[in-house]
Amino acid sequence: MNDRRNQIVVVTGAGGTGCGRAIAQRFARDGAAVVVSDINDAGGHETVRLIEHDGGRAAFQHADVREEREARELVAFGERTFGRVTILANNASAPFRPGEPLEHWTDTVQTDLLGSMFCTRAAIDAMRRAGGGAIVNITSISALWHGRKYGGGAPAYEVAKAGLIRLTTALAGLAESDGIRVNGLAPGWIATDGPRQYWEALTPAERLEGGVPSRLLTTDQIADAVVRLGTDRRLAGRVLVWWSDDAPRLIRWGDRGYAEYDEWSIPPESP
Repeated sequence: MNDRRNQIVVVTGAGGTGCGRAIAQRFARDGAAVVVSDINDAGGHETVRLIEHDGGRAAFQHADVREEREARELVAFGERTFGRVTILANNASAPFRPGEPLEHWTDTVQTDLLGSMFCTRAAIDAMRRAGGGAIVNITSISALWHGRKYGGGAPAYEVAKAGLIRLTTALAGLAESDGIRVNGLAPGWIATDGPRQYWEALTPAERLEGGVPSRLLTTDQIADAVVRLGTDRRLAGRVLVWWSDDAPRLIRWGDRGYAEYDEWSIPPESP
C-alpha cells in the first residue's frame, strides 16, 4: 500500500454510492486524510463512517459547490481540520437528465462547471499556502463527441464537461509556477445505478446496435485513475480518456482536438 499520510484530500460529491465515495475510500486506504463533501448530509456521514470503520481518517463538510462561499468554506474546513489541503477531486455533478435536453441548464452548469471552478480557485489558494498540490477534474467522454452517431446526451452536461477539459489544460502552467498540478479524467460509461440498470436491460446485440459499450467501468477503476492523476508528479495539464471498453489513454499535449476533417468543397450559393 502506498503511504499518503501527508496528503489531505477534498472530494466533492462523495455522499452517494458512486464514484465520489469510491475515490474518498481509496485515498483513505492509502493513508490520506479525506474531507468528504456533499449536499447529502446522511450520505456524506455514511462515507465517513465507512472510512473510519476501515481505520481511515475522514471528516464531513456540507457544501453546495454552486455557491462560491460554500466552496471556499469547504476548503477552509479542510485546512482547519487537517492543517492543509493538498489534493482536490472535483467530482460533484448534477443529476444527468438526457430526456430533458433544454431544461435544468442552470443547475447542471452551476454544479459541474462553476462549482468545480469555485472549488479549484479556493484550493489553489490553499495549496499555495501548503507549498503545492494537485487537482483532478472529473469530466466525461460526452465532452469529446463532435456530433453523435447514436442518440442520447444532455447539452448542458456536455457543455459543462467540455469546460472542465479546457479548465484542466489552461491551468497546466500552475505546475511550474506554484507546484500545483491540474489533471482531468474523461471516463465513459460507469457501473453506477442508472447506467448499470440500463446496460443490463440490453442484449449484447442491442448494445452494439445502439453504440452502448460492451462493458462498464467500475467505480474502483475510476478511483484508481483519480488517485494516479492526483499523485503522479509527471502529469500536469493532462486529460486521461477511458472509453468503457478500451484502455485508458492520455490525450496528447497540444492536441488540436480534431484529427479528421471533411473537405469543404461546396460552391457558394448564388445571391
